[in-house]
Amino acid sequence: MASVFFLSLILLAISVSTQAFHVETISFDEGYKHLFGEDNMVKTADGRGVNLVLNRYTGSGFISSNYYMHGYFSASIKLPKENTAGVVVAFYLSNGDVFEKDHDELDWEFLGNKKGKEWRVQTNIYGNGSTMRGREERYLLPFDPTEKAHRYSILWTANVIMFYVDDIPIREVIRSEAMGSDFPSKPMAVYATIWDGSAWATDGGKVKINYKYSPFVAEFSDLVLQGCPSNPIQQSKPSVDLDHCASTEVQLMTADFAVMTPKMRSAMRRLREKQMTYTVCYDSVRYQNVFPDCDNTPEEQEKFWQWGESKFVKPRTRSSKRRSRSQLSVGSLYSSQAAD
Repeated sequence: MASVFFLSLILLAISVSTQAFHVETISFDEGYKHLFGEDNMVKTADGRGVNLVLNRYTGSGFISSNYYMHGYFSASIKLPKENTAGVVVAFYLSNGDVFEKDHDELDWEFLGNKKGKEWRVQTNIYGNGSTMRGREERYLLPFDPTEKAHRYSILWTANVIMFYVDDIPIREVIRSEAMGSDFPSKPMAVYATIWDGSAWATDGGKVKINYKYSPFVAEFSDLVLQGCPSNPIQQSKPSVDLDHCASTEVQLMTADFAVMTPKMRSAMRRLREKQMTYTVCYDSVRYQNVFPDCDNTPEEQEKFWQWGESKFVKPRTRSSKRRSRSQLSVGSLYSSQAAD
């Protein structure tokens, strides 16, 4: 497609003219450990990467050895090829195993697709169990994520959350008083998983995984854990974590990846205008009021209604046969494909 080719040239030009972020990678054992999947997690020969495998028996995953109160977390990921309908690969932060009812979460989720169709990428934010107010955004990537590894990163500080693709910001959420407890506030661990999301990931669950194409392998490398190790149980005393992590917070906020230059902001706008297929910021079906952290622009809104996945649930009439807003499930939002 011409638009994708054009944007790929933009990305190439930006990457050439902008120096990569200054971060240090670690070996797998320096910061991570096996989570689940028996033999389906395979470390690379040099110990600096890992392959996660999904077959008909199980998926697999790993978790950071520590919890972190803020930080910069990154991995280069190469996604599985061919027919990946129903496959979900995730790289995310969470404390759901400690705080079941009021957990925090920051997500990169990669949604597989039917053969010949593109992978879709989703970011999400939950704070203190705000699962009914998920802040999903979905994008089509301006490159083939199965051909080679690309870097996906999350910056989480006391005041801002940013998501990056290949060191180019794709989403920025600035903390505000209006967000209240929706902003993640407790220490989180870092996870990576591959699993069977047949129930919802492709066409709202209509297309299931075909294990004839298995095993599905996601390759993780260039691992970065740059944050302040913290005990999640101390969340009842947030000042303890904030004081303990003060120097790390300063380092994070003054690092090159945290300084939003005019060039970075311009690149982010272009990516969002071209590649974003869904955002809660323009979803008047699920949410009548705009989220306080939304930075709406006419250009984004035009693209959103022009070819976004939201068209599937955009109301056309007030017919009594149509489902009410309360009946529209999150899963139904996944059933529409972005136009070619």
